[in-house]
Amino acid sequence: MKAVVDTNVIVSALMNVNGTPAKILSLILNGNIKILYDNRIIFEYIDVLSRKEFGFSQEIINNIIDYFKHDGEFINSEYIKTKFSDEADKKFYEVYKTGEAKYLITGNIKHFPKEDAIIIPKDFMQIYESK
Repeated sequence: MKAVVDTNVIVSALMNVNGTPAKILSLILNGNIKILYDNRIIFEYIDVLSRKEFGFSQEIINNIIDYFKHDGEFINSEYIKTKFSDEADKKFYEVYKTGEAKYLITGNIKHFPKEDAIIIPKDFMQIYESK
């Protein structure tokens, strides 16, 4: 299953290893979800995960990014004209649409167009576990 995962889900996964986002990260790392990305997403992951306030080690960051690059799918995304309240989130939507991902998983659902496949981690896990 292909999915695009917003940075806030990755951060939450690393901050609380028992939370729902951590379950999603585990599904990615175990090969049950193929993460879709482009260079803009990778750069944002690195930038945000490297912030001192989170205290993630460079080794953990490098391992996650290396895994995403190696086992994920790079998407040469197409520009989408849709206006976003937070234009920084648009890249996730463009990769989701261009890569034909099944889901876009985000903690900031209000930043994205209303679509059934754009969901919060809790809703994603309910769907995933019901199948």
